[in-house]
Amino acid sequence: MQFCDELVGLCIGHKFCALYAVDVLCFQIYGPALKVVSRLLHMNEHLAGVTLLAFGNTSPDLFANLANIEEEVPVFANSMSTALFVSMFTGGLVCYISPFKMNSHSTIRDLLFFILGISLLEYVMASEGQVTLNECIMLCMVYIFYLMVNMLDLYIMRITMRMMEREIKELRSKPLTREMTRKLNELQRKYDDLNEDETIEIVERTSSIFVSGKRSQRGKSRATFTFGTPQNRGHDNVNEEATRNVFYNLSHGKNIRLFEEFFESIKPIDCSEWRNHNMFMKAFYLAKAPVVFLCAIYIPLVDYEIDKHGWSKLLNCLHIVLNPALTLMVGGAMFVDRKENVWWYTNLKLKYAQYSFIVTIPLALIVFFHSRTDVPPRYHIVFTIMNLTGSMFIIFICATEIDLVLEVVGNILDIPEDFMGVTVNAVAGALGDLVANSSMAMQGYEKMAYAAAIGGPFFTVLMATGAVLAAKIMSGMEATMDEQIGDYGENAYIFLNLGLFSALLWTSTLNFFARRSTGIFSMGIYGLYIFFAILIEQNIIHSYSRDDVFPIPE
Repeated sequence: MQFCDELVGLCIGHKFCALYAVDVLCFQIYGPALKVVSRLLHMNEHLAGVTLLAFGNTSPDLFANLANIEEEVPVFANSMSTALFVSMFTGGLVCYISPFKMNSHSTIRDLLFFILGISLLEYVMASEGQVTLNECIMLCMVYIFYLMVNMLDLYIMRITMRMMEREIKELRSKPLTREMTRKLNELQRKYDDLNEDETIEIVERTSSIFVSGKRSQRGKSRATFTFGTPQNRGHDNVNEEATRNVFYNLSHGKNIRLFEEFFESIKPIDCSEWRNHNMFMKAFYLAKAPVVFLCAIYIPLVDYEIDKHGWSKLLNCLHIVLNPALTLMVGGAMFVDRKENVWWYTNLKLKYAQYSFIVTIPLALIVFFHSRTDVPPRYHIVFTIMNLTGSMFIIFICATEIDLVLEVVGNILDIPEDFMGVTVNAVAGALGDLVANSSMAMQGYEKMAYAAAIGGPFFTVLMATGAVLAAKIMSGMEATMDEQIGDYGENAYIFLNLGLFSALLWTSTLNFFARRSTGIFSMGIYGLYIFFAILIEQNIIHSYSRDDVFPIPE
């Protein structure tokens, strides 16, 4: 018994290490690159949240589920439980961390689409007792239509803004009467409201859950923590061109401070921070060092908020070679050889990566001879591809580790597999969403974070579930209602509907101001679902699932 307790404690410690790795990755590497890509694609916060951030958070789970389609798991119950955690708990945490003013049209549209999606999935499951391939395609098409509506909405909004700009110029060119002034002020107010959601701005970071962020010029942290709803004090915009050219000097050589810059970039601990902190923080920095070093070696940094946008010539050339090779090696071990052995015991052979060297080594040499050390090249933005794919890959690995560790804990404590799937495993699979969304909210991108808290589970419910069920059907397996819903699926469906309808109610009642009280309320709905799941598991109450029917002997 004592050995089991020690093993559980070790597993929990391992889980928190993986969670901390995800937080460091999201705050220092993944988040900044996500903002850069959003700017490059001319997205606003909401569209970036429901597309880039939502897809980045949920796609690792999709690939993992597609790789395990032969396992008999209740897909409907697990997807509903994950969607409930992300939309209610993560969305509520975003509102609690950083209260903000929502975009009314986008919020209502997303909530209504989400309700349509879960209702459609439940209808498909319950209508004929099993799912067909055409129904899976229909689920995926609904999600694609949702994305098209979001993109079209942003396009129409920008056309409307251009028309309003012309109208404002015409009004200002005319003699201003009282009626004309009133009309001009009203038009300017509407234009300012639209302009807040027109694009995404690069702003200074403050802090994340575990990682200290930048300090303001007055030397005090801008992030404060209170139980009341604070006023939105805004964030300082970043001068992207100034941070890019801060060290640029044509009189210097192309390789000035080449190796010094390389070692500074991979240094896991800042010496000034080390000297200015106590023993507890020094121990924290030591624990953080392996994660920071691994991320620095594997993932290129593209961050418009820091000097030279994170460019390090020698290190970035090394990334061109190492990033694809390591991804192919570890990815091949996880997906190709997963049936033979657990991935960390699998022999990492170069057969999955050796062909990448044919392309990456010459490309790295070209970049090395072309670029400078004191200014990033114009194609530095291309490194965001390796940044995003590498970040998603590490998040997937950490989430998989947490899931496996919790599975071990569940087996030790003899917890039923269905109960673990809709509670502990659902939370473990969505930890990437939790950390990424809360980190983006702390950086001043609350609208993006909340949009991802709705768009991510909507992707899980329709696209991910539809793809997994379609893969099962094409593999010759049947996707029946009883098998996919399980004992907890209907409960998760009802609580998710309850949470979404309550979100429609409080957003309209509070004039779309997300307050901390609404965040606590949303997290309370998920807590109530967990409470009911525990009561069902203990056979204190009955779930909404159908009872088994036994034939009466003649």
